[in-house]
Amino acid sequence: MSLFGGNTGFGTGGTGVFGNTTTDSHNPMKDVEVTSPPDDSISCLAFSPPTMPGNFLIGGSWANDVRCWEVQDNGQTVPKAQQMHTGPVLDACWSDDGSKVFTASCDKTAKMWDLNSNQAMQIAQHDGPIKAIHWIKAPNYSCVMTGSWDKTLKFWDTRSPNPMMSLQMPERCYCADVVYPMAVVATADRGLIVYQLENQPSEFRRIESPLKHQHRCVAIFKDKQNKPTGFALGSIEGRVAIHYINPPNPAKDNFTFKCHRSNGTNTTTPQDIYAVNAISFHPVHGTLATVGSDGRFSFWDKDARTKLKTSEQLDQPITACCFNNNGNIFAYASSYDWSKVRGHE
Repeated sequence: MSLFGGNTGFGTGGTGVFGNTTTDSHNPMKDVEVTSPPDDSISCLAFSPPTMPGNFLIGGSWANDVRCWEVQDNGQTVPKAQQMHTGPVLDACWSDDGSKVFTASCDKTAKMWDLNSNQAMQIAQHDGPIKAIHWIKAPNYSCVMTGSWDKTLKFWDTRSPNPMMSLQMPERCYCADVVYPMAVVATADRGLIVYQLENQPSEFRRIESPLKHQHRCVAIFKDKQNKPTGFALGSIEGRVAIHYINPPNPAKDNFTFKCHRSNGTNTTTPQDIYAVNAISFHPVHGTLATVGSDGRFSFWDKDARTKLKTSEQLDQPITACCFNNNGNIFAYASSYDWSKVRGHE
């Protein structure tokens, strides 16, 4: 059966490129806009794995849905299908063969979306919203990992209503990443836990946070042998930490850098500091992208410790980003993220 089984598209297509006026600040770089975007803030983006022909992009939103688009070679997007939760979708990921998408929601459930049949079924349950979801493909097992605000990390084989394993965390899961055989979870209270996934998942090490403010996003990076060797961690205070698991010289190799800030660094003008909302590593070059509540994305070379490029400023925060599997497409989501909420007098 063909992927997405028949005509399950939403929206009516269209060119997907808007913002041709010079005063338009919602798309100042005239990037290709996705057709039929979600109706509320976008929480997550993920491109299809290299096992799939073509490029498919999924996006989860606070409108309780996850949508899938085909990104064509000319950059245009074709809406393919969507599925719903009963609460905001906070995270989504693909299976390694690209046949399924896994979604995590504030409704305390995770679902498995079979793209061939366009059916979704619940595969996980927590006592609080599920903030992170990742597919793990090991030589001797495969499962879905879910991290929740109920302070547990659970592993599911998708065929059983009960988890294969449940690990207690000191605090709520705020973000996580998996590159087999490593997982890293960042929690509330600046907690940081590394897990090893060989044979079966187990806690490997708890790390004192290199950042002084709340964790917002984390992404694992690889060494020259394509093995996970460390992670980049972003905080709400416009800062990213580069942290190696077993560096030759920790004091020298691990470092932090400021980003997503404005008004310079002089003392006469207070600096505006914004959250780092997402980090994504380029699959070929190992450079990284960060996106922030300042409405900008930046590309960085962590090895040379230099900034490569910063985008023009959008009129809304950038809430999510990802590269496609060969690194020639970069997707980012611009949407309201509550960073500008002020207390009432």
